[in-house]
Amino acid sequence: MTLQAEDNLQSVRVVRGRVIGQSAKSKRPKEPGENKIKPINKKVKPKGLKMKEREPVDSSSKSQSILMQVMDKGRFQKLTATLSLSAGQSIELRCKGSNVTWSYPSYLDTFKDSRLSIKQLDRYGQLILTNSTAADTGEYSCWLQLCNGNKCRKDETKTGSTYIFFTDKEELFVPTPSYFEIVYLNPDKPAVIPCRVTTPLAKVTLHREFPAEEIETDETNIIYDAKKGFVYQHPTSDHKGIVYCKAESQGAPQISIKYHLLYVEVPRGPPSATIVASPSRAKVSDGIHVACTVLGEPDVDVNFSWQYPGQELERPVIIQNFWRLINRGTGHTTRISKSVLIIEDFEARDAGNYICIAQNLQGTTTVATRVELN
Repeated sequence: MTLQAEDNLQSVRVVRGRVIGQSAKSKRPKEPGENKIKPINKKVKPKGLKMKEREPVDSSSKSQSILMQVMDKGRFQKLTATLSLSAGQSIELRCKGSNVTWSYPSYLDTFKDSRLSIKQLDRYGQLILTNSTAADTGEYSCWLQLCNGNKCRKDETKTGSTYIFFTDKEELFVPTPSYFEIVYLNPDKPAVIPCRVTTPLAKVTLHREFPAEEIETDETNIIYDAKKGFVYQHPTSDHKGIVYCKAESQGAPQISIKYHLLYVEVPRGPPSATIVASPSRAKVSDGIHVACTVLGEPDVDVNFSWQYPGQELERPVIIQNFWRLINRGTGHTTRISKSVLIIEDFEARDAGNYICIAQNLQGTTTVATRVELN
C-alpha cells in the first residue's frame, strides 16, 4: 500500500478533546479559530439558555386561565375573553382545582334554574348549562379558593373567565324580567344603560323618546360596550329622560325596553338621619310614634335598628320600615328611607331615650330623642 493510500484511509476522531488517527508527519497547520471549538462547553451553554427561556413561560402559565370548554370526543379548549354560541346549545365548562368557586348570570340562581348544574370533582369543578337561551348571555368565571380552617380567600393566580353570547336572531337584546327600568345618574360615577346584546356583531344605537332623536356616542363621554350597554362616563342633569336602544343584525331592527334616567345629587357617605318623637311628652295609655328618616341616593339601601326603654322588658312595639323616591323639582331625585317605632299603649316604663341606628355601605349614623312622661 502506498503512502498516499495510507493517508486517505486515516480517520479523524475526537476523544477527550484530542485529535488522533494522524501520524506526526501528516499534521497540518490549524485553521484560524479552530482551537475555539469546544464541544463540551457548547453543549452546556445552550442548555442553560433554554432553561432560562422556559422559566417565564412556566410562571406565566400559572396565571393564565384555568377555565376550559369541553368539546366533543373528549377534547378540551381553553377559552378566550368572549365566546359565541347559538341559543339552544348546551355547554360544559371545567375549572382545574379541588376547591373551585363559580360566578355566572345571577338570574340563574334567582329562579333556581334546573338547566344549570355545578359539581366539584376531585381534580376540577364542572359547570353544565343545557338548552341555553338568549337570557343566559353573560359572564362565566371560576377561581380557586385557598382555605385555612374556616377562612378562605380567592387565589388570584388561578382564575378563568369568559363572556358568552348566546345568539338568537329573534332576541338581539338580552331579555329582562321587566319592560321598564330606572337608571340613576350620579355625578361622581358612570351610569350604565344595560341594553346588552346577544351577538357582538349587532349594530346598536341609543335613542331619546322625547324629543325623538338618536343620541350620538362619541366614545369619550358616551360609549357602547356589548357586555354592558351604553355607559355615560360623566352623567349630568341634561342626560335625564326616557331612552331606549335599537339593534340591527342581518334583519329587521329590534327595540329594547325603555330606561328612565333620573339624575341624583346626594353626598355619598353614612346616612344623613333625623329623628322625631310625636308626641315628645305622653300620658299613660297614649300612643306615640318615633320616626327615623334618612335622605340618600335612590339606589342605596338603608338598614335600621332601634334601642328603646322597654326593650329589655319586651314591651310590645310595632316597627314599620319603608322608602320612596321624591323629585326635588330641579331634575334631582332623592330616596327617603324611614323607620317608625310605634307604641300604642304608653306606660311610665316607656319614658326615656329612643335611639335609631341607620346603616348603609358607607357607614353608620346614630340619632336619639327623648320621650317624657307627662
